[in-house]
Amino acid sequence: MSIAESPSKDSGNTSLEGSINNLSGEFSILSMSLCSTVSSTLEHFRCEGHAEHSLACMKNYLQAGKLCDVTLIAGSNGKRVQAHRLVLSAASEYFSAMFTGSLSNNDESEITLVNVNGDVLQAVVDYCYTGCIEIREDNVETLLSTACLMLLHEVVEACSRFLTHQLHPSNCLGIAVFAEHQACSSLLQEANAYTSQHFMQVIKNQEFLQLNVDQMSALLNNDDLNVTCEEHIFQALMMWIQHDPDSRRQYIGHLLGLVKLPLLTPAFLTDQVEPVCEGDMACQKLIMEAMKWHLLPKRRLQMSSARTRPRKATLGKLIVVGGMDKNKGATTIESYDPRCDAWVVAHHMNGRRLQFGIALMGEKLLIVGGRDGLKTLNSMECLDMESGQWAQLIPMNTHRHGLGVAVLGGTLYAVGGHDGWSYLNTVERWDPSSRSWQYVAPMQNQRCSAGMGVLGGKLYAVGGRDGASCLRTVECYDPHTNKWTMVAPLSRRRGGVGVAVANGYLYAMGGQDAPANNPAASRFDCVERYDPNTDSWTQMASLSTKRDAVAACLFGDKLFAIGGYDGSHYLRTVEQYDPNTNEWNTLAPLITGRAGACVIAVNNSEYSIA
Repeated sequence: MSIAESPSKDSGNTSLEGSINNLSGEFSILSMSLCSTVSSTLEHFRCEGHAEHSLACMKNYLQAGKLCDVTLIAGSNGKRVQAHRLVLSAASEYFSAMFTGSLSNNDESEITLVNVNGDVLQAVVDYCYTGCIEIREDNVETLLSTACLMLLHEVVEACSRFLTHQLHPSNCLGIAVFAEHQACSSLLQEANAYTSQHFMQVIKNQEFLQLNVDQMSALLNNDDLNVTCEEHIFQALMMWIQHDPDSRRQYIGHLLGLVKLPLLTPAFLTDQVEPVCEGDMACQKLIMEAMKWHLLPKRRLQMSSARTRPRKATLGKLIVVGGMDKNKGATTIESYDPRCDAWVVAHHMNGRRLQFGIALMGEKLLIVGGRDGLKTLNSMECLDMESGQWAQLIPMNTHRHGLGVAVLGGTLYAVGGHDGWSYLNTVERWDPSSRSWQYVAPMQNQRCSAGMGVLGGKLYAVGGRDGASCLRTVECYDPHTNKWTMVAPLSRRRGGVGVAVANGYLYAMGGQDAPANNPAASRFDCVERYDPNTDSWTQMASLSTKRDAVAACLFGDKLFAIGGYDGSHYLRTVEQYDPNTNEWNTLAPLITGRAGACVIAVNNSEYSIA
C-alpha cells in the first residue's frame, strides 16, 4: 500500500470506530429507555380473594383431618375439636400466647380447656377459619364468656350488640351483672343506661327484688335514674326490703342514706318514712337532717351533700322563651332536658314579643307586656303547658316593656319598665283569683331592664336603667307593709343584669353600664352575691364571657346563665353554677342564640315534654 493511500485507510478505520461508538451510544440510550419503560410499568400484583381462598383450603384440611397439629378438649363435656395451631394463633391472642409464649409446650398435642362448652368451642374454632359465627339467644351468654376468655374481641362486641338489642325491664339488671362479670364495658354501659331510663318498669320485675345489698346500693346511688320524684326511690327501696324483711331490714340505715330524704316533703317524711324507721338510730339521724333542710333554708349551703343534690330526672325541664335573635325576635320556646344535656323546641309563641316578662302559676305559663317591634304592650297571654294552647288574660293597667315580673305570695307582680314614652317606677299586681290588676306602692327609682328576684318573702329589683344611666341601686318590696326600701347597692352599675336566688342569697350576673345615647357599652362577666343577713354584696366566680341581657334562674340546686349579647353576637351559651364549689361549667348550647330571653324552671308535675 502506498503512503498516499494511508490516509484513506486511517480514515476508514476512524469512520468504523465512530460508527461502533455511535451504535454503542444508541444501544446504551435504548437500554436506558427500555429500563425506564420497564421500571415505569412495574406494578404490584394482588390476587383478589387469596386470603379467603387460603383459609378455605385450611378449613378443608381441618374437615379432612389433615395437617392438624392440636386437639382442643372442652372441659364441660369432653368434646374434642381438632385444629391447626397456626390458624388459631393468627386469630386469637389467647391461642397465640398458648402456642408461642415462653411457657408453651409444642409437644403437647391435646389441650383441655376447663369450663368451656363443646359446641361453643367448635363454633369458635370454625370462626378462626371463616370469620363467621352464629349468635342465638340460647348460646349468646356462653359464647360471649368464651370469646372473652379467648380474646376474640370482634366476637365479644358482636355478642354485646346482640344482648343490647335484647334488653328489657325484666332482664336488664341480669345482663348488667353478667357484663360486669365478663368485663364487657360497652354492654355494661348500655345495660345500666337502659335500667336508668326504664327504672319504674324495672322495679316491677323479679330481677329487682333479687338484687343483693351491694347491687341495690349501686342502683340507688345512680343520679341518672328516670324518676319524676324522689318518693319513687323510697317506695322502691321499701319494696326490696319487704321482699325479704328478716334478712334485709338490717340494711335500711345504709340504704336510706342513698335516698335523697331532704328532697321529700315534710309530710311524706312524717307519714311514710318515720313509721318504717322506728328504733333505728341511723335512720332517725337521716330524718332529722332532712327536717333541718326544710326548717333552716338559710343554712342549706352549709348542709349541702349528695342527699341534697337532685337526681336529674326529678328536676323537670328548663324552658327559655323568646328574646332578640339575628332575625330581630325569636318566637321559639326551647326546653332543656338535664338527663341528656340537650335542648329541643317545645312550643312556639303567638308572635314576636321582646322585653317581656314571664311567670309560672300552676300549669300555666304567663307572658306579660313587652313590645312587638312597633308598640309597647300591656297584654298578658297564657300557655297551658299540657295542651300547648294559648289564651288571652286581663291586660295590665300600664303598657310596659323592659319590666320585671315575679310571683310572690301567690300573686304576680309587674315592676317598672318603659311605656314607650318614659321610664317607670310604678308597680302593679295581678290576683289570679279575682283576675284583676291593682297598683301597689311605686319604687323609689324608675327602672327598666332591672333584674328581679324573690328572697325571704320579699321582692328585689336590682340595677336597670333610669333613662340617664344604668343603676347600682337595689330596692326591696315588703308585701306586708306595701313599702319599698333601699338595700346595699351593687359594686357597679348594671343594666340588663341577670338575677337568680339560691340558698338564701341573691345573685347578679353580667350586665352593662352604657349611659343613655351611648352604644359603646362596657359589658361584664362578673357575678356578685347579696346576703340579706349582712346587707352586703360579695364577688363570686365570673361567667366565661362578658355579656348583658343574660337570662338567669335556679334549676335544681344549680344556677343557670343563658344566652345574652356580647356586643357582636346573640349568644347560645349556657353555663351552670354550683354554689357549693363557686364554679361555672358549660352545658349544651341553645338551638338559637338569643339575648333578653326569659327562663324558668318547670317541675315534672306541671309539665313534661315527650
